[in-house]
Amino acid sequence: MSVRRRRETEVPLTGAQTPQQLEADLRRLVAGRVPLSVMIWGPPGVGKSSIVAQVASETQLSLIDLRLSQLAPTDLRGLPVPGRGVARWLPPEFLPRTGRGVLLLDELNMAPPAMQGIAQQLILDRRVGSYEVPVGWFVWAAGNRREDRASVFEMPAPLANRFIHLTVQPDLAAFRTWGMANRVHEQVLAFLAFRPLLLHCPSPTEPAWPSPRSWAMASQLLSVGVPVEAAVGPEAGAEFRAFTRLYASLPDLDAICAGTASGATYPTEASARYAVGLGLVYRARTAAAMEHALRWMARTAPAEWLAGFLVDLFRQGRELGTTGPLAQAIQRDPALRDLLTDYRDLMLQ
Repeated sequence: MSVRRRRETEVPLTGAQTPQQLEADLRRLVAGRVPLSVMIWGPPGVGKSSIVAQVASETQLSLIDLRLSQLAPTDLRGLPVPGRGVARWLPPEFLPRTGRGVLLLDELNMAPPAMQGIAQQLILDRRVGSYEVPVGWFVWAAGNRREDRASVFEMPAPLANRFIHLTVQPDLAAFRTWGMANRVHEQVLAFLAFRPLLLHCPSPTEPAWPSPRSWAMASQLLSVGVPVEAAVGPEAGAEFRAFTRLYASLPDLDAICAGTASGATYPTEASARYAVGLGLVYRARTAAAMEHALRWMARTAPAEWLAGFLVDLFRQGRELGTTGPLAQAIQRDPALRDLLTDYRDLMLQ
């Protein structure tokens, strides 16, 4: 097959999206009850299946996640059972029969051609053998691209043409928002703010390398004292360990959030400034703690660092439901009110 033809059948048809944009598009499909099959493309570790799971959970849909590369054709089509002069196919029990949900055919293009052929019937006709996908179920799929050095098979052109194609790419802002909500370790989030290029950095030689998924794994390792190199590889791990050593020199962030810090000064080194900003947002879980952290930052931090802090602080406030009490506290303080007038647009991001 020519290079041109291969590109037509394997490369996604739309521009790359952030995880938040992909989630929004999937939500629109669910809200509009659009039954079109969706193919989600993206590099390993970017969170394709996690995004689908989150959309399904938040829209109250059931989710069945089938890893096609781990199945044989008979696993999906079922087994022939003799009847009165004819054989009928007995479908597998894991396929949906009632309700509403998402049937996710994960690792679609890692499955061998025979398996893709069976999946094609499910995608094109919403049926295979004697089984038919119930009304109310979405059939979505996900896979890696050939340029991601993934062991993928060519997707047949007729199959590719029956999908709508959405592509997701790593995005630091989306990962930080997700990480704050899911309590990814603050040192991981602060480090990635300092070294954003290490959010997703595939290695051609190392089995462990940085990705949003592996950094989430590193967060769990960090909490139990296991070296993060096991998740993100030796190079990123070494940089991360060097970064975490500076935490001993940071001001008392807990005291700042409690309003009891006295004489705490804002650091001068960029890496420490990232750590302080993320550390304060990470700890500020109440309106009072947010107010104390904001007062200290407004008093000590340069304008550009205060701006980044405000974006993260108010984004977290909206998620925690503390924006209203914080806004009331700001309105009672003329100095804060005048200061934040200049940052009004940032607080809406």
